[in-house]
Formats: sequence, structure tokens, C-alpha cells
Amino acid sequence: MPRIVRALSLFLILLGVSGLGLSLTAQEGGKRATFLELKGAVTPTTANYLEREISAASVRGDELVVIEIDTPGGLVTSMQSIVQSILASETPVVTYVGPQGARSASAGLYIMYAAHVSAMAPATNTGSATPIELGGGGGRSPFEQPQEPDDGGEADAVDDGEAAPEEAQPAERPADISNEASLRGKVIEDAVAYIKGLAELRGRNAEWAEKAVRPPSASITASEALELGVIEIIAEDRTDLLRQLDGRTVKTIAGEKTLSTKGLRIVEVRPTRLEQILAFFADPNVAAILLSLGTLGITVELWNPGSIFPGTFGVICLLLAFYSFQVLPENGLFLAVMGLGVVLLILEAFVSSAGIAGIAGMALLSVGLYYLFPESFRVSISLIIGIVAVMGSVLVLLLWQLIKSRAHGPLIGKEAIRGRTGRVEEWQGAEGWVIVDGERWRAKAKQPLQPGDAIKVVEVDGLVLIIKKATARQGFRLPQRAPEA
Repeated sequence: MPRIVRALSLFLILLGVSGLGLSLTAQEGGKRATFLELKGAVTPTTANYLEREISAASVRGDELVVIEIDTPGGLVTSMQSIVQSILASETPVVTYVGPQGARSASAGLYIMYAAHVSAMAPATNTGSATPIELGGGGGRSPFEQPQEPDDGGEADAVDDGEAAPEEAQPAERPADISNEASLRGKVIEDAVAYIKGLAELRGRNAEWAEKAVRPPSASITASEALELGVIEIIAEDRTDLLRQLDGRTVKTIAGEKTLSTKGLRIVEVRPTRLEQILAFFADPNVAAILLSLGTLGITVELWNPGSIFPGTFGVICLLLAFYSFQVLPENGLFLAVMGLGVVLLILEAFVSSAGIAGIAGMALLSVGLYYLFPESFRVSISLIIGIVAVMGSVLVLLLWQLIKSRAHGPLIGKEAIRGRTGRVEEWQGAEGWVIVDGERWRAKAKQPLQPGDAIKVVEVDGLVLIIKKATARQGFRLPQRAPEA
């Protein structure tokens, strides 16, 4: 019985200690600020990371979540996923464009408008949120103002209430506004309505948001954003941000909440290792390098069939490059231009074009790389120069090897032995036996020869060599005999 009492007492003590620990943990978790990062392109990987951590912060009951932003934009679907997770968060979400020199363009602006509080560091900027068409596109946007007809004023409205002449016809739809441009117009209208809805929800400047979406898209600095009501705070750093957030009341899906940031425990939650690797491959410069290495590997494999390693390496690089294209807004037209450049590079191995096909292929590859992604995602010019230099060097090396392989002439047949040198082994009159490249041949000559004379093959008549005596210029040298003992 005493043992049972002691065991029960020990159990109750442990239960009480664990309960106290859980209580302290919950209390500590309630005074926590989770800092997340949005660096680089907005991709599905980025969206998964932010959605997961925002949801986890709500479950823990964190005081707030801060997303530090430095992005050129990204995919609309990924941006919408992040926005939806912010709108559904019971924990206040604060976006902070920082550190100084950072930007929040395109998709980043929508995320800022969705946040409960939006802040920027000095020397940062935001805007340029016009949707970018994947795969290129042409046609004038229907939101551009059409030019007035230059017909001397005949198209002007009739003054003094006079009726228009019967011949006047309704203005025709401009020919350059194609179905593609109309579709682009619908996309822009949808984007405008989306960001205006976010602006109305958070009480931010909806008029400027529309200007940032419609072409030509507007961009502003941090001070201008504060003045226009796009953001609420300009903060020098994280400490200054938390100080200015203290006491602010925000409205979340769970109701109004007053922020208390004094003594908050700051916890940085970074993406997982896999997410960091996938984010690395979503960089336009990395995509360009992978595409170039893949092209180079496949080309070398086709020039040297059976090498195995260049082809395998090239296929792996191309697969990784294709993943990058899935999360980056590439232009399909210039992707096709790059494909044509690759075809010309491969063609150089099989067609004697004196390097013209190879040079044209590298030129098309360079142009395609530069215009493959929109301006905010553009590949570095210095990187393109480096890629072209490396591929050009490899091309020159392979062409040099090809020229050398053709320069030594045929290795078998009559053409291979014509012009070779040798020595006379036996000779009588106009015929005899000679040694050429270690082989014994029957030979004929128009001049008398002696055993040991140097000879050169002039022609091949069946299995008989037509020879002549080699001159000193031809430089055949007899092997030296070892001295007798």
C-alpha cells in the first residue's frame, strides 16, 4: 500500500511539473515574434514555406509574424496562395521591405497590400505590378489611350448640337487590338480588382494600387509610399519596426487585436534545406547557366558519341533548367530562338560551314538568354558574355580537333600509302622489293636503285608500288646498325 501511495504521489508531482512546463511554454510562445523571409522570386516553393509557417504561427498563438521582403515578383498563383494564407491568419502578419536597398515589386506589392501592417525600410521601393504574360505576347494593351485620328479635324464631334451626317459610321475597332490583347486586358482588369479589394480590406490607397497595375506600371519609394497611404511604417531595422508596432490595433479573421511587442522573443524561421535548394534553382542566372551547360553537354556528346559523361551531365542540367522555367516567367518566343541556336551548334559538327553555323548559333543563344525573362528577372549581361566565351572556346577546340583529324589524310586504302617513304630491300633492273611502314611490297621504278636506297611511293598499281628515289629533302633516314663486336 505505501508503495502505491508513493507511486501515485510521484505521478501527481510529475504531472504537475509537466503541466507547469506546458503552461510556461504556452506563455513563452504567446510572446513570440516569428520572422520569415521572402527573398528572390515568388515561386511555389516560397509559397509552401510561407503558408506553412503562417499557419503554424496561428496554431502557436504567436504575437505576430513578420515577412521580410526583397523580391522582383513571381508567379501569380504562388502570390495568391500567400495572400490567402495571410487573410486566413489569426496571428497578425506584418510585411517589411528590407533591409535598405531591397524592393517589393510585382507580386510583392500584392502581398504587402494583404498584410495587416505594411512597412518599408529607407532606400527601398515598391510597385511595377502589371501582370506579365508567360510565353511572350504582342499587341497593344487595350488600356493604352488610342491616338486621335490625324484627319484635319474631320472626325471631331459636331458643335452647337448639330446632328452628325448620315455617312458617319461608328468608329471601327483598331486593327492592332487582337484577341491576344483583349485577353491581356481581362488579365489586367482582374489584377486591378484583386489589389483594389485588398486595399479596401486594409484601408490602403486603392487609386495608386490601380496605377501600379495598369501599364505603364508605377513605382514609388518608401517615403512616397508612406505619404500615399500604401504603407503604415518606415522603420530603420527590426528593432525600430517592433517599437513602432507596439500598441497598434489590427483586425484579423479572429477579431481585433492590439499588438504588444515589448520584450518579444524574436525567432527566425528559415526555409528547409530542400526549399533553399529549390529556391536556388529558381534564380534566372542559375537557370541560364544550367541551360547552357545542358546544351554544351549534349553537343559534346553528339560530337563524340559514346562519351557518356557529357550527355548524362547535359541531360541532368537540362532537367534542372526546365524546373527553373516552371517557376519563372519565361518568354516562349526567345526560348524557341535559343532552341534554334542549339540546333545550329549541333549542326556545326556535321556540316562544313567554316564556323558560320556555330557563330550564328551562339549569337541566337545570347539574344535568347537576354530576352528569355522579363526585365525584372533579366539574366546578367556579364554572365551571358561568360557563357558565350566558354561555349565559343569549346566550339573552337572541337573544330580544331575536327580539322586536325581531316588534315592527316586517309589511314587505309591506296590513298593512305601514296606519298609514304621507305627503303629498297632487293632490286634487279626495274623491279624489286621495298619496305614501307614495316611491310614488304613489290615495287617498280623507272630509274636504277640499290638495296638500302630511300624511296617514295608515287602510285599504287594493284599490289605493286610505283616508286622513285627519295631526295634529301624528303628526308628518309635509314636505321643505324649496331656496331659489331
